[in-house]
Amino acid sequence: MTDTLKLIYQAAKVRLGFLIMACALAGIAVSPGSGLAPWQVLVLGVAVLLSSSAAGAFNQLYERDLDARMRRTRNRAFVTGKLSANNYWIIALALITLISLTAAALATNVEAALYIFLGAFTYGIVYTVWLKRRTWMNIVIGGLAGSFAVMAGSAAVGAAFAPAPLILAIVLFLWTPPHFWALAFACKDDYAAAGVPMLPVVVSDSVSTWTIFLHAVVLVALSLVPGLYGMGWIYLLGAAAGGAYFLIASGQLVAKPSTANAWKTFAASIVQLGLLLTAAIFDNLLLG
Repeated sequence: MTDTLKLIYQAAKVRLGFLIMACALAGIAVSPGSGLAPWQVLVLGVAVLLSSSAAGAFNQLYERDLDARMRRTRNRAFVTGKLSANNYWIIALALITLISLTAAALATNVEAALYIFLGAFTYGIVYTVWLKRRTWMNIVIGGLAGSFAVMAGSAAVGAAFAPAPLILAIVLFLWTPPHFWALAFACKDDYAAAGVPMLPVVVSDSVSTWTIFLHAVVLVALSLVPGLYGMGWIYLLGAAAGGAYFLIASGQLVAKPSTANAWKTFAASIVQLGLLLTAAIFDNLLLG
């Protein structure tokens, strides 16, 4: 049983789910006039986590043929057969998503549930099924998944279109491409072998690394703007520190395009987002 749960945890990309959940909590934190009870925040967070994990599991189920051609993913459970790829998974993942959406709607409101659905649909269907194998724009549009999580949090408090959460949603939209392109650069041969047109596969190293860097510049600059809309020094410190680290790493990738620097940039992007979201939450808790 323990081994099976571990396989499901990995297949569902639960760690990514926690990151998406943090996006929703940050959406609440940066929104004005939060009046949610702790239990409502908990239900919303778990709903985002479960729906994101369901989309992640569907991603691995659907992409098992691609994963089999890539060294990084060839040992995933649906590839090896440790988890059987059958229609029962589709039913289970659909039910988990439905339960999550219903819980979010009842605990907060229908608008928040709608954004949670849009996030899961964007990653599970738009990115995984429609775009990933067809265009290098796949992850650009797929980046909306994180943005919708932020919007779910802000919608839960009735402030979906307030300036600060809107800006944070755009930051998440801009963050996903350079984060994933850094990974794709490091695993370029894998993606080429699998026939997946990620940006580093279809353009030169110079173009891809400069594109990563310029995305980083814009998103880091934009991440500081919520300071003009009520966010305090804790948020700004986290945004500035994480942003500086990401810019340094992506600048090094431009100066020396290499697998090692691509992995450093990939890691730096995670640190940057982690600091940004954590700072947003604690800014609200301690200064809000």
